[in-house]
Amino acid sequence: MSATWCGWTMLLLFLSAVFSEVMQPGIISQSPVSILARTERTYKDAPVNTLAQLLISIFRIGTLAMAICLSLYAGATFRFSLFAAVSGLVLLFILVKMGCNILLDYTFLLSRRFMPAYAQYGDLATITACVLFPCLLVFMRIGRPELSLWALGIIAGLFMLVCLYRMARIYIRSLSAILYVLLYIATLEIMPFGALLYLSSKMIACI
Repeated sequence: MSATWCGWTMLLLFLSAVFSEVMQPGIISQSPVSILARTERTYKDAPVNTLAQLLISIFRIGTLAMAICLSLYAGATFRFSLFAAVSGLVLLFILVKMGCNILLDYTFLLSRRFMPAYAQYGDLATITACVLFPCLLVFMRIGRPELSLWALGIIAGLFMLVCLYRMARIYIRSLSAILYVLLYIATLEIMPFGALLYLSSKMIACI
């Protein structure tokens, strides 16, 4: 990846992650504790820093968008406009997904049961971005974009498994509960991610 803007973009994403941790200690470092703990031992009792939340969101969205671009792009010149367009698409999908979750919560009154799992969704997204980020740096260096696709697929698969694990611990009480959890994973995790990759590939082919 000889495009100069790639290096500056990755540096800005890295600084976004660093400053988010400085402004709200634990927003990154405590994410694994939050996910793996059997009880709700999180840092979230501390006041939330809005700017830190914005910076960590930029880090997550930018890292995922860069991973998608590196995985699907096969042209000669990698342009910033392509990365910006895919970043906008990722943001749009996140907003739509949040809207669907709010609608489900409003319709089926899931707050008491669903929110304990969804509250840790951001922590899981942060861990995923932190794992994906160094992978992208390596793939940019060695110039093997096809490896980005494998890394994106593997990390996305692990993301889904951890989501399933966390939700199973909260919901699995009967056979019907298993069906509801699998239905959620399929409709609001797997299907949106597949649609995001498909639309991104179409966008990349057109730009």
